[in-house]
Amino acid sequence: MSAADNELPLRQRIDKWLWAARFFKTRGLATEAIHAGHIRLNGSAVKPARDVRPGDTLEITIGSVRWTVEVRGINEQRRPASEAQLLFEESAESKSRRETVKENLRLAPVPGSDLRGRPTKKARRQIRGFNEQF
Repeated sequence: MSAADNELPLRQRIDKWLWAARFFKTRGLATEAIHAGHIRLNGSAVKPARDVRPGDTLEITIGSVRWTVEVRGINEQRRPASEAQLLFEESAESKSRRETVKENLRLAPVPGSDLRGRPTKKARRQIRGFNEQF
């Protein structure tokens, strides 16, 4: 083994980095997000094969959550979440924006967000009764 084999990689595909940094569960989901335009590298739209290097800035949109992070490291393998958090640093503006959105959702949840699965027998009767009134 030479000394070059022991060095950390200086760049990595953006889809693989998003997967390794645990923003997405699979590389396929990361690729779909990139194709949909939810990932921007240094302010520009990218393709999944684009290389990301330490120091690059990524804007990542997942649902209604928007992250702005600076790449701090590269890791070829998906590691535990505690190690994945060392691969990026979130900007203070991004943190405050995410906290504001989280607080707004807590104070004013989306109607129906507490409903899970099919209505119960009692709920079906109430719905049927309500619909028969009109």
